[in-house]
Amino acid sequence: MSGGWNTIESDAGVFTYLIEKLGVKGVQFEDLLSLDASALQELGTVYGVIFLFKYPTGERPGEKPKDGSYDHEAANNLFFAAQTIQNACGTQALISVLLNKEGEVNIGKDLKEFKEFAGEFPPELRGETLSNSDLIRETHNSFARSSPFVDETQRTATEDDDVFHFIAYTSINNKLYELDGLQPAPILHGPCTAADFPSKVVPVLQRRVARYPDGEIRFNLMACVKDLRIRAREIGDEEELEMREDQRAKWLWENSLRRHNFVGFVGELLKSVVKAKLEEGGDAYDKWVEEAKGRSKKRAEDLRKQAAGGA
Repeated sequence: MSGGWNTIESDAGVFTYLIEKLGVKGVQFEDLLSLDASALQELGTVYGVIFLFKYPTGERPGEKPKDGSYDHEAANNLFFAAQTIQNACGTQALISVLLNKEGEVNIGKDLKEFKEFAGEFPPELRGETLSNSDLIRETHNSFARSSPFVDETQRTATEDDDVFHFIAYTSINNKLYELDGLQPAPILHGPCTAADFPSKVVPVLQRRVARYPDGEIRFNLMACVKDLRIRAREIGDEEELEMREDQRAKWLWENSLRRHNFVGFVGELLKSVVKAKLEEGGDAYDKWVEEAKGRSKKRAEDLRKQAAGGA
């Protein structure tokens, strides 16, 4: 393989612009703040959901999943790829939804060609093909947050790490499937039409969340839906359209910030501040340092008082 995969954030703006860069048309992602079927239904046409959760380190697939049942035959009849590399699961999950929705969704020339090439392979080889796709990997990495301190391609998980994993749920051939590249096959959760998907997927997600300790809240859910600007234009809702356009502009700005490394900027800013203080004279510089120390000491004392008062 010619390069590694970096970590990307579970963020609707990241996923929306990532698929647009891959050539997908008329689709977006939307963050969901609750496990509520009505919230999904309000989004109009829903193609699937992407679920992010803490993955128990050391967990291995068993003879049967904890919910639903393995559908080994479906592994060859729909697009299901084994996950073969760290950090690729977010992009793999969204591709799992989109490639199984071709016909309903314009997936674009590049993903169509990828599906035609890899679609006849077994799941393990599909996963290898996805991991080695320069186009998909480079597009994925272009949305990783810039960091001068961490080389994500060299990082390996340990027992003490919090490891997070993306999986997809979608309706295919009137059946509800869970697509998790770490499992040996798609997991079938029963009959489900596209119209039934919101009401059928929510109980599955609720059962999954219920298996975690009561204090665990680190989950994230995104819906893959028809571009909400299209619906706003179709019904003539100018206010909704303006809100969605503003949302896109905000996402574009946030994505541009993710790609920028601000360490050099902060360093130059600090140099300028110190230079200015030195130019004011040695006494002014010493006073500035002592004032900063005093503020730090006061904050520490306040924190100790708060802790003592709450004990």
